Amino acid sequence: MAPPQFGIMTAPMQVGYSDLQRVWKEADAIPEIGHAWLFDHLMPIEGDLNGPIFEGWTLLSALAAQTERLRLGLLVTSNRFRPPAMLAKIATTVDIVSGGRLEFGIGAGSRPSHPIARREYEAHGLPYDDADAAVESLDEACTIIRRWWTEEAPFDFEGSHHRLTGAFGSPKPVQQPHPPIVIGGRAKATLRVVAEHADVWNIPGGDVDDAVSRSALLDRYCAEIGRAPGEITRSMALPVSYDQPGQTRDAIAEAVDAGFQHFVLILPAPYPRNVARWVADEFINGYA
Repeated sequence: MAPPQFGIMTAPMQVGYSDLQRVWKEADAIPEIGHAWLFDHLMPIEGDLNGPIFEGWTLLSALAAQTERLRLGLLVTSNRFRPPAMLAKIATTVDIVSGGRLEFGIGAGSRPSHPIARREYEAHGLPYDDADAAVESLDEACTIIRRWWTEEAPFDFEGSHHRLTGAFGSPKPVQQPHPPIVIGGRAKATLRVVAEHADVWNIPGGDVDDAVSRSALLDRYCAEIGRAPGEITRSMALPVSYDQPGQTRDAIAEAVDAGFQHFVLILPAPYPRNVARWVADEFINGYA
């Protein structure tokens, strides 16, 4: 089996642009770190709720232009924030700016049970549908985005949540047939969308037994539609502890033993000097 892949996440809240630049440039120079991620919120979800936060796709494009090697993405884009054809255009632009390094992360959007995240919808005048509608919309969005990236003639789309007339994407992404699609989530309905559309499935860490059961459910959904489960890389996001790195090492080892192959290590701010080198030495080198 191939060794697991490792990357970092820097949540773009409660932190300055120069600090984010520093960490991403450090990581770009360290081959053991294969990918780097931001998240997609419009208001802080931790710390000072009125504190600073950057818009994810704009920041991702800026960091893409300043790095050369890292694969990069948002873990994950809220499908509730942007119409899918517009999102396909934004993502194509980032793929071109990066020279073909985009990992296209997407999900249904914040859970109704997360009131701190929920407030960003009302604050920005964005609709917030129930969970079933959000997952149905995600399914349609993935279909639209894939077609926008790949079809060579304008197309129409008539869905329950999205309707397009004469949709066409030009230019196309650098990556062909399209950037890898990374879908995040653990709900049963979301896993059906993962089985249909994803190249990578990501789940938050913390409960490996639950992650394993969700992975087995994904296998079942793949079998139901005739897709090989092994086509979908299993990814886990894990928080990093600077003070107790042994906890993070144990969590990685447990997830590797459970069959996960792709890890996003979430770095809390403020970021220590040379944090990317520390991450590689502390967590990654033993799996090379």
